[in-house]
Amino acid sequence: MAAGEAEEQGLLFTDDVSPLPSDAGYRGPTACNAAGITYRQLDYWARTGLIEPSVRGASGSGTQRLYSFRDILILKVIKRLLDAGISLQQIRTAVTHLRERGTDDLTRVTLMSDGASVYECTSNDEVIDLLQGGQGVFGIAIGGVWREIEGTLSELPSERADDAAATSSASDELAARRARKIG
Repeated sequence: MAAGEAEEQGLLFTDDVSPLPSDAGYRGPTACNAAGITYRQLDYWARTGLIEPSVRGASGSGTQRLYSFRDILILKVIKRLLDAGISLQQIRTAVTHLRERGTDDLTRVTLMSDGASVYECTSNDEVIDLLQGGQGVFGIAIGGVWREIEGTLSELPSERADDAAATSSASDELAARRARKIG
């Protein structure tokens, strides 16, 4: 299950932020609202594997994907990189790097870009070195994005992954009734 896989990765954020239940998720429209993207972008990125929902993926017609807080954080970072003119190919590379990095604290990472490539900086010295080299053009402090998303999501609805079982059994009952009526 996706939620179990997410837990195996460990905590990504250990700053002064409140822990969120691992089975709490946000539906696509809520994730779009919080990240500032369109549903079409969200759907495309999920289908192409850029960012897949870690609480609950789509499994057939009518099921709702559920995105975790971390997923929405990455969506917002992707949106900011796109707005800065970074290609989707470079963004895929950066997202893959952040996943493989396995960091316990993304809130201390600043992503810098020269408009073509994306660089990870974890200290002020690295940011200064990048700027002195004439490469850095802009930066995204992930900790700031974290707090922004946290504020936005506190006002939006969430649901638990196990809520799907109740919805699923209701639709199964409806499907059974339809089958009996047709047959």
